[in-house]
Amino acid sequence: MSDEKRDAKHRAAMEKQKASVDASIAAASVDRGVAILLTGNGKGKSSSAFGMVMRALGYEHKVGVVQFIKGEQMSGEELYLREHCPRVTLYQMGTGFTWDTQDRQGDIAAARRTWAVAEPMLQDPSYDLVVLDELTYMLAYDYLPEAEVLDAIASRPASQSVVVTGRGGGAALQEVMDTVSEVREIKHAFTAGIAARKGVDY
Repeated sequence: MSDEKRDAKHRAAMEKQKASVDASIAAASVDRGVAILLTGNGKGKSSSAFGMVMRALGYEHKVGVVQFIKGEQMSGEELYLREHCPRVTLYQMGTGFTWDTQDRQGDIAAARRTWAVAEPMLQDPSYDLVVLDELTYMLAYDYLPEAEVLDAIASRPASQSVVVTGRGGGAALQEVMDTVSEVREIKHAFTAGIAARKGVDY
């Protein structure tokens, strides 16, 4: 095939794609906040959520971040937000991973205290974006009442967006969310004996 024919074929394909994209954009007429679930076994769920935090801050939006599980070890996100982003409200459960604490009742109490911070954010229309990092584990382990959490997400202010991260979370959570993305692990450096790296993994 000559370059001229290849170029013409490419142009026709792109015109068709543009028409499809333009039609989809025109059909998306509802203007409201969205609920996003980032789940799956792969790396990058929290990183994606913090990418949205940076995006929201670019528009001077008010952001709330509540981290379940994480918080015992410092992370780059925490260091940056506390130092440079006074518009971000950051709260961490601070107990570390459940396999470290090995204290179910203590973890439940910590989860309830943390949810008591998160729930008012989901009721506050001044927050444009709320990130509930690793919330799915709290539902999977029955640390928080699922119906209460799902109702808070579903009944949040119309203009507010919420991002939930973590593996699993259950079918009921997926049903409530507008967007569900699964990060699939193909390979991971840690399984090859490579230590977690500052600035990349935490």
